Amino acid sequence: MQDLMDTLTGKFTAHYGRAPEIISYAPGRIEVLGNHTDYNEGYVLSAAINYGTCFALARREDRQVRLMAGDIMEEVQFLVDAPMPTEDHMWSNYVKGCLSGVSARKAPPCGFDAMFFGNIPLGSGLSSSAALETAAALCFAKLFDVEISKLDLARIGQKAEHEYAGVKCGLLDQVSSIYGKENALVLSDFRTFDIKPVNFPEDVCFLMCNTHAKHALVDGAYNERRQSCEIAARHFATVLDHPVAALRDVSWNEWLQYGPSLDERVARRAAHPIGEDERVLAGVEFLRDGDAAAFGQLMFQSHESSRKYFENSCPELDTVVDAAKAIPGVLGARLSGGGFGGSAVVLVEKRHAETAAQAIRSAYAHKHGEPCDTRLIICSEGARIIQG
Repeated sequence: MQDLMDTLTGKFTAHYGRAPEIISYAPGRIEVLGNHTDYNEGYVLSAAINYGTCFALARREDRQVRLMAGDIMEEVQFLVDAPMPTEDHMWSNYVKGCLSGVSARKAPPCGFDAMFFGNIPLGSGLSSSAALETAAALCFAKLFDVEISKLDLARIGQKAEHEYAGVKCGLLDQVSSIYGKENALVLSDFRTFDIKPVNFPEDVCFLMCNTHAKHALVDGAYNERRQSCEIAARHFATVLDHPVAALRDVSWNEWLQYGPSLDERVARRAAHPIGEDERVLAGVEFLRDGDAAAFGQLMFQSHESSRKYFENSCPELDTVVDAAKAIPGVLGARLSGGGFGGSAVVLVEKRHAETAAQAIRSAYAHKHGEPCDTRLIICSEGARIIQG
């Protein structure tokens, strides 16, 4: 993080002719266990990671904002009281949305010069957009001298995605970035929004394996699966003798008993988040017992559920997971995020991390012609102000 901050400070000073007054940092995230459970009011285990985004600003005497993307050195300008979304420089919408969200709590005292710079690879499934939103919102809250809770900061970022970037995301990415802890996962309950850390063994880490696979019709596939989950929840509400507001309220045994009376595809779709919730809760207990190997097996089971029931895997992701099963030191692997392409996350003993990464890249290249990207991921602290 220090290198990132130093680089940003140098770029900021060179461009604006003065040093920044406030600097924040927010990490990206990985989803470790709990796939498509958030909109079913379920549980997710995620982690803030050792890649992130720094955001810096300095006050101006007027109401003007100059905002610079430090990686591509593009600048946009607008009035601090009118941060409107734009179709040009789409990256600025994430920041403008957060400025609007913080301004709704307290009026901006002045304009400012700002710049952001990060080391999260774009399109890798590590939530670079959420890191930018969180870092920006933290800086704005500091500049405006307004107290905003962690959960409300996450909601500001989510609203920026919805209203300014046009992405109807959940809260997982922002929550993970804000609540992250070193050597810990983040356990999120998406009904109660009870969010807490779960200690993680120090002798294991994650590899993020980006396949760069992008498959068509993802939006339609996502909508179909979400609709199937809602249909299934309504069915279980009529046949079970307890309240069912979402699939989080249905156990695996209840699915086995009453699932067969559903449309076969709807039943399969419902099986995935129901099983995922139980795997997350079991995983928490394994981690509390220090049993990383048992936790890893849950990751393999999660991926098989994605492949068999939810059908949100793809050949590229399956290649990574299948290869991982045969590599010494690997304890678990699964797709991470929405699926249908993107990245897989691999749990590995730290002492085997580099050889495992090489083996995965080789196996992927053998099947798909070129290696996938791999990065060492360490559970890290969440977003914070680091200067100012």
